[in-house]
Amino acid sequence: MTKTYALVGTGGRARMFYEAILGPHREQSRLVALCDTNQVRMDYTNKVIVGELSGEAVPAYRAADFARMLQECRPDTVIVTSIDRTHHQYIVAALDAGCDVITEKPMTTDREKCQEILDAVERTGRSVRVTFNYRYAPHNAALRELVAAGAIGTVTSVHFEWLLDTRHGADYFRRWHRDKRNSGGLMVHKSTHHFDLVNFWLGSRPDTVFAMGDLRFYGRANAEERGVFTPYTRTTNVEAARNDPFAISLTDNPVQQGLYWDAEKEDGYQRDQNVFGDGISIEDTMSVMVRYRNKAVMTYSLYAYAPWEGFNVALNGTAGRLELTVHENSYINAGSSPDTEGAAKGVRLYHFPMHGEPRQIPIAHAEGGHGGGDKIMLEEIFGNAEPRPGYGADHRDGALSILTGIAANQSFATGLPVDVKTLLRL
Repeated sequence: MTKTYALVGTGGRARMFYEAILGPHREQSRLVALCDTNQVRMDYTNKVIVGELSGEAVPAYRAADFARMLQECRPDTVIVTSIDRTHHQYIVAALDAGCDVITEKPMTTDREKCQEILDAVERTGRSVRVTFNYRYAPHNAALRELVAAGAIGTVTSVHFEWLLDTRHGADYFRRWHRDKRNSGGLMVHKSTHHFDLVNFWLGSRPDTVFAMGDLRFYGRANAEERGVFTPYTRTTNVEAARNDPFAISLTDNPVQQGLYWDAEKEDGYQRDQNVFGDGISIEDTMSVMVRYRNKAVMTYSLYAYAPWEGFNVALNGTAGRLELTVHENSYINAGSSPDTEGAAKGVRLYHFPMHGEPRQIPIAHAEGGHGGGDKIMLEEIFGNAEPRPGYGADHRDGALSILTGIAANQSFATGLPVDVKTLLRL
């Protein structure tokens, strides 16, 4: 049976989904509509669909006509890849129209919007799938299976360090993400991936969160303090930015030109803002402490100006320790193939039993984005793959992943620990 999909938000995160629908899963799936605030961006997407994917142009609707799109096209499922702060609008409207939803992470950006989504799921009985592709990466799946098998007994503590390099990390500071109202900051937009992984590995949920975060590298004040401030506000076709290692040129990349440079005339959105300019309200240096319901504790850090891209995680338990180090391929969103975004370049997983010799766990290499998780997840969503029990993330998983980040943001502001139970009815 063919399922029909409508896609809202045709920016950089959309392509992974419509390529899957129009490519390897075209026998089971059909894209029936596009929706966006920007007509130029939708026109570019249709150009890709026809010219690169050998598909047929899809009806395009303005965001203001979202309800009409649902009524006229009647999709089975709505895929939400719009700007983060708008996710809840489309999710709730789609659920109320009788559709299921697939949404990019984060599910939303604050607790009020999250509660709206949870209430809509309960009210309608429809489903929300949050696309946590990192769960499916073979190294992350192996860690979960080792914990579940009791390899280190009861997990008591987690140390998790995530590094964004000066290519990928800087990109959050030149886009709409730099405004915390749009993204919830990196604690919500980016770390939702990582907090979900810990929930997934532990089979538990956050209970108490304490955090500290600041803007220490990007932004005008930091650049001025280091004596490296440059006065331009954007970088495309700016002569002074030509040799700036933090600058990008939207006209050098056909995807970025089609999605952003050409579309700018319609809405004024600048994709190439100076990462050392004004107007940045998100943090780039963050540390978080979390106690989980199963009494495990986590120390977590994220910084967005590292010399390499990837993560280190260690799980300690009553019978030993697991250590995972992953080096990832750096990327700029919509500046490369989705297959290379977060692809694993080097993986090492070690098991240190309490008594006995340590061993390295062999991990099968998986091609594709997010450690190989993208293809596996997309096959489960759009194809014929049998769902792996416990891997598909629903609205509750989406809520629990962002609750840690929402609580961390609150802790940043107050300097106090946050009881997660006070944030949501979940």
